[in-house]
Amino acid sequence: WAPVHDNFYGTPKAPVEQRLAAGGDVLFDIDWQGAAQLNARMPADLVRVFILPPSADALKDRLVGRGQDPIDVIEARLKRAADEIGKWQQFDYVIINDDFEASAQRLKDILAVERGRRMRDAGLEDFITKLQADLRSR
Repeated sequence: WAPVHDNFYGTPKAPVEQRLAAGGDVLFDIDWQGAAQLNARMPADLVRVFILPPSADALKDRLVGRGQDPIDVIEARLKRAADEIGKWQQFDYVIINDDFEASAQRLKDILAVERGRRMRDAGLEDFITKLQADLRSR
C-alpha cells in the first residue's frame, strides 16, 4: 500500500501470488511508489511501463472528465504531476498515451516481448534438457 493524493491505495498480496503461480500475468494500475515497492519485492517478475499524457492540458481534461475529484484536488494533482512524471527513468518502457488504441496495442506488444524473454519462460529449461537428452540418445 502507499498514500497517493491523500488516499491510501493497495493490492492484496494473495491473489497476485496465486495468479503468478498459475502462470498468469497481473496488470497493476499504480503510481511510481507502487512500482518501486513491487520492484523491491519481485524485480525479476516485473515489467514497469510508465504511461504519460500527451500534454498538461490533456491530463487536466482527463482528470476533470473522470468526474471523481473536486477542482481543488485536481489542481493539487496537477502541481504534483511534474515531480511524479520525473520518475519516468525508473521504468522499463514509456508510452505517451495520445491515442488510446495505439497505446493499448503498444502495451500488448510490450507484454508479448517480455513473455518471450528467456528468463520468463518457466518451462524452457526443462524443454531444452529433454530435447538434448532425446538428441543424445539417438
